[in-house]
Amino acid sequence: MVTIRLARGGANKRPYYRIIVADRRRALNGNNIERIGFYNPLASEKEIKLKVDMERVQYWLSKGAKPTDRVADLLKQAAKAA
Repeated sequence: MVTIRLARGGANKRPYYRIIVADRRRALNGNNIERIGFYNPLASEKEIKLKVDMERVQYWLSKGAKPTDRVADLLKQAAKAA
């Protein structure tokens, strides 16, 4: 099954997450199908905190991809902001 989930990056105590489409059986930071956005929880006011390509999200959801709980919350936030 294909999932939409977060992949962690960044330094110690400075997390940065990529929103990716990946096979559920792959490692969290392993091979992914497509990167569709990012989430920076520690962004300052002048930095972008959340960016999501909503067209690609809709495409993958129509193909049966399931977002994780946290990604579903982030997608709702992105839809409100757009």
